Amino acid sequence: MEMIADILLVAGALGAGLYCYILARRLSRFNDLENGVGGAVAILSAQVDDLTKTLEAAQGTAGASTESLETLTDRAEGVARRLELMVASMHDLPGNQFPAQGHEMSADTGASGDQKRAVAPAPGPIFRRREHAGVV
Repeated sequence: MEMIADILLVAGALGAGLYCYILARRLSRFNDLENGVGGAVAILSAQVDDLTKTLEAAQGTAGASTESLETLTDRAEGVARRLELMVASMHDLPGNQFPAQGHEMSADTGASGDQKRAVAPAPGPIFRRREHAGVV
């Protein structure tokens, strides 16, 4: 009876040893830096570092663009204010030949009231393009 117990104990120890050997091989393949999960973790870590650097660069560029756009917006608002003042001052000039758009101008020559009213032409553009040798 003792002999059978010893044989079963040795068989169990051999089975446990074989099981540990197989697990050790699988674990070494699992942690392999080239093909296993260890390699995947190393690659992902490198990609995270690259993405962090790219994100920092993009944030810096976005900050510079924001400052540039703010400056340009401030300049545009200043120009718009000056243009509004210029347009408003042109309406106040004496002898303004162009009334506000949509209003009629009468040709008052002192003749009878039967005379037809002349409609003033719409004002043309203030600035006209110059054409030089085919260049517009």
